[in-house]
Amino acid sequence: MTAQRKARVEHAMRDVLTSAINNDVRDPRVRAATLITVAKVEMNVDMSVANVYVSIVGDDATADGVIAGLQKAAGFLRGPVGRELNLQRAPELRFMHDATIDISAKLAAIVREDEERARAAGREPEPATPVPLVAPPPEKKDPS
Repeated sequence: MTAQRKARVEHAMRDVLTSAINNDVRDPRVRAATLITVAKVEMNVDMSVANVYVSIVGDDATADGVIAGLQKAAGFLRGPVGRELNLQRAPELRFMHDATIDISAKLAAIVREDEERARAAGREPEPATPVPLVAPPPEKKDPS
């Protein structure tokens, strides 16, 4: 098995799970969320276990209920997902809450709040300076 095949199966599984959760899961805990999105699927090396990261729009109690409902439905989803992807052995599904959307929304709210405070104090908020993702190359010293 190649890494390329594993990546293809993870991507296809994300699409199939998104559809299956929205169309087939009838658990009221799962239906309570405003929006559920399968953000990422990570499979282990032998593709026997799939960690499914789900982003949930709703409060923390709703998110906990959705994860519990999806864990309960994991066995129900496993068969159809395996058949749809033509997998010889469907992986065990483990659902986890993906908090990256929540974190980015909270950070954006903090930035907006800081800008509002700056305006209220009579200052113009400074534009955000981009942070480089990689360090610049070290400067070369002159050998002389």
